[in-house]
Amino acid sequence: MQRQKLSAACRASAAHDACKRLLSLRRFPGAKHIAFYLAADGELDPLPVLERACAMGKQCYLPVLHPIGHKRLWFAAWRPGDPLRANRYNILEPRWLPSTLIKPWALDLVVVPLVAFDITGNRLGMGGGYYDRSFAWRKNRRCWKDPLLVGYGYELQKTRHVSVQPWDVAMDVIVTESALYMR
Repeated sequence: MQRQKLSAACRASAAHDACKRLLSLRRFPGAKHIAFYLAADGELDPLPVLERACAMGKQCYLPVLHPIGHKRLWFAAWRPGDPLRANRYNILEPRWLPSTLIKPWALDLVVVPLVAFDITGNRLGMGGGYYDRSFAWRKNRRCWKDPLLVGYGYELQKTRHVSVQPWDVAMDVIVTESALYMR
């Protein structure tokens, strides 16, 4: 993957620039409950935005595997410095209690990692379908579409066309270090 070949300095610069773009979204100031992810495998790092959101008094969350299975995500409150543990896929997630979990539909904005995207909001993820299953209910909504789904990746991950399946959930916005793509 091209993103893995980026230097640490290039990744840090891209994270800084993407942070500014995400903060400029019209819906960001009013969002109270925002989900992020912890970057892995060369992903664009949302930590600069997460830190700013915490400083702004927003409640921040990270994805956790649904406690009963179902291949869905729930989200646990987390702030930088809080403890993390590896889940069954060896991905770090917050240590949580049931009282710290929030369901996907209770979020205002969700920053979603991606492997590839097109300018119409279609996203290719790592292949597990967790985000698609977790937000599948949005496909049946006509009016209320919260939370705002924000794909987050490098401009080099843009492709002409991402093939979609009926179960794929499109992003409302894609944010990269150099552009915003609104659907």
